[in-house]
Amino acid sequence: MIVRALVRAPLLLVGVSVLVFTTAEALPGDAAQARAAGRATAEQLAGLRTETGLDEAAWQRYLGWAWGLLRGDAGVSLLSGRPVAELIGQRLPATAVLAAAALAVTVPVMLLLAWSAGTGSAFGRCVAAVVTATAAVPQVVVAAALTALLSGVLGWLPPVSLLPAGGALPAPEVLALPTASLALPAAAYGAMLLRGVVADALTRPHVRDAWLRGLSRRRIAVRYVGPLLLAPAVRILSVVAGGLVAATAVVETMFGYAGLGELLVGAVANRDTPVVQATAMLAAAVALGGLLVADLLAALTDPRRAPS
Repeated sequence: MIVRALVRAPLLLVGVSVLVFTTAEALPGDAAQARAAGRATAEQLAGLRTETGLDEAAWQRYLGWAWGLLRGDAGVSLLSGRPVAELIGQRLPATAVLAAAALAVTVPVMLLLAWSAGTGSAFGRCVAAVVTATAAVPQVVVAAALTALLSGVLGWLPPVSLLPAGGALPAPEVLALPTASLALPAAAYGAMLLRGVVADALTRPHVRDAWLRGLSRRRIAVRYVGPLLLAPAVRILSVVAGGLVAATAVVETMFGYAGLGELLVGAVANRDTPVVQATAMLAAAVALGGLLVADLLAALTDPRRAPS
């Protein structure tokens, strides 16, 4: 099991890299046209494509890009000429703070909702319906609704999340709306996936015996149900974490928060494929890394699985 997990992770990463590269290549237009802004002749466009390597075959550009990633070189921006790693490094701390805040809210809310929805009681069924409905709401709708309520109606929070100069950490009121906009849909989605695992764990004989012996709900959750949820919860959280990194593209753009998501949106608009590819690969690596950790935890904690 452990060997399979260690082999599968890099193979999945290679597959994701092909998908990311192909998707970025499928964007209409290219960086040469975006840089020229309609003011270049055909000869000048051809020169720009040669200068940026866009005239090479797609497979050559993929191999060059993949080899660069293996060496820690994400290439240079086709628009600014600056190293992609430098551009990402400037925006990464802001997104890391936002993602960490969102995860800190997502994890306890997700576990609480999953536990409530998985009990099978009347209240649990109501929670399950609310969780399913919330998970289906687009991120932009959640962000707009929270902004209208907390900023427009109540006036508690600023409608935009401009970061202070000098790279200082954002103030709590700046983080509040983006964090809530990321965390609420993510917690609902994670709870929707985890509630089945909770329901299954509650039907295990030793868990039912604990209920019959009158043990407290907290003790049953921590001692008997928690170990059964560890690996699935980590696996789900890894997917949720990768989704959070991707969802910052919407949230950061809506709130003017200068992070990786805003960088990705600008790169897509300008067809700056090296920036698009590197940012997407970062989100994919977060998700795949979490899945690898979950697989290893499953192999180490589940007695029914013998490590190979």
